Amino acid sequence: MELMLAQPRGFCAGVDRAIEIVERAIEQFGRPIYVRHEIVHNKYVVDDLRGKGAVFIEDLADVPPGNTVVFSAHGVSQAVRQQAEELGLNVFDATCPLVTKVHFEVAKMRREGREIIMVGHHGHPEVEGTMGQSPQGMYLVENVADVSVLKVADPNRLAYVTQTTLSVDDAAEVTAALRARFPTILEPKKSDICYATQNRQDAVKFMAPQCDLVLIIGSPSSSNSNRLREVASRMSVEAHLIENASELDPKWLEGRKRIGISAGASAPELLVQELMQVLKTLGALSVRKLDGVEESVQFPLPVGLGGNEQRGSSISQESV
Repeated sequence: MELMLAQPRGFCAGVDRAIEIVERAIEQFGRPIYVRHEIVHNKYVVDDLRGKGAVFIEDLADVPPGNTVVFSAHGVSQAVRQQAEELGLNVFDATCPLVTKVHFEVAKMRREGREIIMVGHHGHPEVEGTMGQSPQGMYLVENVADVSVLKVADPNRLAYVTQTTLSVDDAAEVTAALRARFPTILEPKKSDICYATQNRQDAVKFMAPQCDLVLIIGSPSSSNSNRLREVASRMSVEAHLIENASELDPKWLEGRKRIGISAGASAPELLVQELMQVLKTLGALSVRKLDGVEESVQFPLPVGLGGNEQRGSSISQESV
């Protein structure tokens, strides 16, 4: 067997930043540091930070007054921000700057009197945070069928945004349906799907046709990891999403010659390396790193943790 490694894979700049915010907060303020929701959707990362002193909560009411709380990389609603202020909590915002970009878009379009359609997955924390940027005038669609039955106040005063971790192909299909039904709908100046999501999906599209099995490292709750598995499956290649090497089924390897490996943007490289070691014990003889985009994106840390951002903003509007 030959192992093929997708490039890029694993951590993106937003995840790196979010994890570093929690680690620096623990170092600076001591244990415990409270984190609203999983900082990123990966069990290994969450368990590691929990061991260092992070306490993950869903309700800010569970944070003792005066303590420090970190908002997860997925972003939060305006109501959550207001609640944190009312409770007097010390807040560090780990929202991915590319999610913050979408929040800025929503605020701008609402100020212009437009209703906004969000393309995303119901119940995902990023969607809840973005939908919560405005108390009204927001609609959620998940697929083309939703677009066909959507009722809006004024078809000529619409804009749309998307979840940053969607399948590029799925999002294109839904947004095309939106433009067909609402020809004057305003679209983002730049795609809301983040560079890391795009790059990792492109890398799997390049890798999958060369393989007879694809393994994606990522948690079941990770949207971008699930999309990577779907991308490979749609190319008629057997693909599995696993959290770590312990979930590998040796039966999947029977008769396989080339096994492609990638990892979601919230999955650490350590888990990829562990999977490769297990595969080598099961017969893999060589490893080939495929060509792909070399990412160099970095995001600054918040003020108070070694960064130069203004409190309450993850990234300046000019930079997006």
